[in-house]
Amino acid sequence: VRDLLHSVTWLEVTEIKLPVEKKSLVQNSTRPFRIQKITFKEAFFTDDTISRTIVLLKEITSLKELEAINCALEGKGIWNTEEIARSGQSFVETVTIIKVIIRNFHLFIDLEGMESQVNKLKRLTIASSNVFMVPCKLARNFLSLLYLDFHDNLLVNKRLNETVCEGSWPSLQTLNLSQNSLKSLEQIANYTSRLPKLNNLDISQNNFGEIPDGCEWPSALKYLNLSTTQIPKVTACIPRTLEVLDVSGNNLKEFGLQLPLLKELYLTRNQLKTLPGAAPIPNLVALSVRRNRLNSFSKEEFESFRSMELLDASDNNFICSCEFLSFIHHEAGIAQVLVGWPDKYVCDSPLAVRGAQVGAVHLSLMECHRSLVVSLICVLVFLVILLLVAVGYKYHVVWYLRMTWAWLQAKRKPKRAPPKDICYDAFVSYSENDSDWVENTMVRELEQACPPFRLCLHKRDFVPGKWIVDNIIDSIEKSRKTLFVLSEHFVQSEWCKYELDFSHFRLFDENNDAAILVLLEPIQSKAIPKRFCKLRKIMNTKTYLEWSLEEEQQQVFWENLKGALKS
Repeated sequence: VRDLLHSVTWLEVTEIKLPVEKKSLVQNSTRPFRIQKITFKEAFFTDDTISRTIVLLKEITSLKELEAINCALEGKGIWNTEEIARSGQSFVETVTIIKVIIRNFHLFIDLEGMESQVNKLKRLTIASSNVFMVPCKLARNFLSLLYLDFHDNLLVNKRLNETVCEGSWPSLQTLNLSQNSLKSLEQIANYTSRLPKLNNLDISQNNFGEIPDGCEWPSALKYLNLSTTQIPKVTACIPRTLEVLDVSGNNLKEFGLQLPLLKELYLTRNQLKTLPGAAPIPNLVALSVRRNRLNSFSKEEFESFRSMELLDASDNNFICSCEFLSFIHHEAGIAQVLVGWPDKYVCDSPLAVRGAQVGAVHLSLMECHRSLVVSLICVLVFLVILLLVAVGYKYHVVWYLRMTWAWLQAKRKPKRAPPKDICYDAFVSYSENDSDWVENTMVRELEQACPPFRLCLHKRDFVPGKWIVDNIIDSIEKSRKTLFVLSEHFVQSEWCKYELDFSHFRLFDENNDAAILVLLEPIQSKAIPKRFCKLRKIMNTKTYLEWSLEEEQQQVFWENLKGALKS
């Protein structure tokens, strides 16, 4: 130690059996010293060596922290307190003792006479060392102690009354009593209320089993750890002054406590199915509901926590519904608030996305709005049917179907009627708008010729009461030729279209010269409907007769027409 006083700040001594050292540790050494911390690991002490060690270490004025880990003490605590007291005040502020083995610890005495040595100590940890009490007289002399850690010991409620007696630990701010054998939460509240400055209390991993409806706590208490204490619910026993509360690992099914000052709430490993209500905890900044039964949370629930900065909802079995996914994908800044995002947020259902990260799942429109999509499909089908009915009515689809059926029947008949059945030289197909020219000019010219031609006109020669389709088919079959008087009116006429249909079906399939085209006025072949492809082809490939307003040309026209009818 003498060699290291000026060279190191932390000295660790391992596996040593301390002798009874008589010489000073700082003999002939000049101040200031650098060493601030000494750690003993797996060292062996006796009552004599520990008394002498305490005296010698006081000489190191720079030493602030002592630590003993996995050490053994053989003795009953009969230390040379007179020599320790004469050696003056210790400069050590922090003492940490972890897993010290004291043989026959139940015979260890109360360290009477050490009271003067602890009044400057600020931090004391004695953990996993079978401590079951601290004498009240000694406890009252820890005048400067701010931090006391007695976790993983043998403290019970009855002995705690002695350990935390009236006037003890007057400056204590943080107390850790976790992993002991405490049973009554109400008694702990009463005992710790004797500590006027206590603001941080950890009593986790004690088996309380129940919680009273009301408790009296220190007025300054701000942090309380009640995790893994087997409490079945939360009640008004929990103080309203808290700013941080940890009730993890208690199988709680709900949390509705009124804590207006609470800033951090830890509800990990419980049975909550929804986020706690925001109204009773309006100032909450951080919330942990990790490993609960949370299926989802809504935009309204999330936004109700106005001061929320951190939310840990990881390791829950999320139902990735459309509403939940829509909120997650569109909520601005949620990735900065969720702790563990996105790795720890996984879908449990639907089955198709189980195991996938919530942020990576995108459900289809059909999955999200099944009833709406089905309704829309039904409406669309209805509209399509309605549209088809309307179109069919407007464009005489039923008539066309009947006409097609008639044509199919006609196709089964001989393509040319026997000569004895031919009654007309030509069947004339024309538009009603062109009837004046047809009836007064063309019919007069042809039927008064020598010899006269016999023409079939629908106005004159169709059988009354007979279906028009049958009239057309019969007239075409009983005529040697079919004469089309083409004009703009003809192309636009629905009636003429019907006649063109049948002449198209019946005549052009025969691939002969039974059709005669007369152009009453100039017309482009492309003006003829596309479905009459053979008629368009004939106009492009065969000669047709064109009516002229000049008298000389008209004479030639009539001669050509009569010649075509005779051929």
